[in-house]
Amino acid sequence: MKNFYPNCFVPVSVLLCLSVLLSCGDDKGTEPDISVPVLTTTTVSAITQTTAQSGGNITSDGGAAVTARGVCWSTSPTPAVTDSKTSDGSGTGGFTSSISGLTAGTDYYVRAYATNSAGTGYGSAQPFTTTASSGTVTDIDGNVYQTVTIGTQVWMAENLKVTHYRNGDQIPNVTDGSTWSGLSTGAYCEYDNNPVNVATYGRLYNWYAVDDSRNIAPAGWHVPTDEEWKQLEMYLGMSQAEADAFGWRGTDEGDKLKEAGTSHWISPNAGATNESGFTALPGGYRSWNGTFSNLGSSAYIWSSTEYSFSYAWTRGLNYGGSQVLRNVNYSRHHGFSVRFVRD
Repeated sequence: MKNFYPNCFVPVSVLLCLSVLLSCGDDKGTEPDISVPVLTTTTVSAITQTTAQSGGNITSDGGAAVTARGVCWSTSPTPAVTDSKTSDGSGTGGFTSSISGLTAGTDYYVRAYATNSAGTGYGSAQPFTTTASSGTVTDIDGNVYQTVTIGTQVWMAENLKVTHYRNGDQIPNVTDGSTWSGLSTGAYCEYDNNPVNVATYGRLYNWYAVDDSRNIAPAGWHVPTDEEWKQLEMYLGMSQAEADAFGWRGTDEGDKLKEAGTSHWISPNAGATNESGFTALPGGYRSWNGTFSNLGSSAYIWSSTEYSFSYAWTRGLNYGGSQVLRNVNYSRHHGFSVRFVRD
């Protein structure tokens, strides 16, 4: 016990060694221990022919800030950030990812990823299969359209582009605004009279073309009635009372019809999932006076049901809303998009 006496002597050299050892231990204890982030992958949902929704939850940043996160997907069981991926911000916690550009009827795998200075961490791979295409329909001009089964109905999943009636007669392409406003017979146009818009958004038609006895639809198909639109909307979640109502109706049925993301819809289009596979696109419209409006922000689609001598029932969708518009405020002179439903 004498080493603990107050007057005991410890050589300076020993004290210096102890000091160095303690100092080294302290430095080692403060060195950061960085690893890749730890996270999980969200179960895949809202699967359509070409889109799906997933995401992840980052429970640990690994000791360094997460600078990139999202999901990656591939047909191989272990997708990586070198494959197709989303970019969904930074930081820890949960996030949601919209997956697009998929192929119908295909098996995929998706993993959430998160990147910090140590590298990239992944959640577990989640398998999913896109819904199969219901087939195609071809118009008299040879345009081929994808179709989709929604409930008991089969719908065209693209906007119409045809320039002839079923019997081969030409539908007039009317570019002049004043001529357009004075029509009482069928006609079509391209948005802004620009053919570049046709490939994505299709063409716009007045209601006289929709109602023409020569038929704008190929055999076995027709422009949907107001009641057939209601059937679609109720399958997606509307009540009968909501479907029968006027104006903006329902809850998220519009989101289930709209193409997801902002490739064609302007931001935010936040809730769009295209869960139905209908892939509604914002083709805008041509007013009765010949002017064009709302490309990228709104979809306006005819029904075949007459409301009065001057008006017919229509449907509308908007980039900022989740509901579906049922309206008769637009005259037959307006130019709207057209979809078909199978007989």
